[in-house]
Amino acid sequence: MKCSNKGVFEKQNVFGMGEPNTTYAKYFIGESFLNPLTDPQSDLFAANVTFEPGCRNNWHIHHSTKGGGQLLLCIAGEGWYQEEGKSAVGLKAGSVVMISPNVKHWHGAKKDSWFSHIAIEVPGENCDNEWCEPVTEEEYNKL
Repeated sequence: MKCSNKGVFEKQNVFGMGEPNTTYAKYFIGESFLNPLTDPQSDLFAANVTFEPGCRNNWHIHHSTKGGGQLLLCIAGEGWYQEEGKSAVGLKAGSVVMISPNVKHWHGAKKDSWFSHIAIEVPGENCDNEWCEPVTEEEYNKL
């Protein structure tokens, strides 16, 4: 369900917004927040990522030679997911996205809704994230 009111959204976002995502801010348009749910140094890293309305991350690739990729478990608000060369898919609480390794993609909030998902880095071999170009205003505004 779309949620433009931050106070209402925070009640739906059961894992909490966490802190401003300053470490990766250069790879986002708009403000995002990060709440690690597991130790970032553990074998399985999971974090709640929250996007303000209109916020999205850049195109990026989760490289891996074996295993790897990313799993998104959407928990509040509404957002978008898009793989390169495919149409964007709308996301809402309960949506699950399995992102295969080596696939260029982006994800983020809809223009008029806060959005939160748990991002789980799938273990693999030789895993490395490559950040690419931003999603342009023209691309985003077509959604």
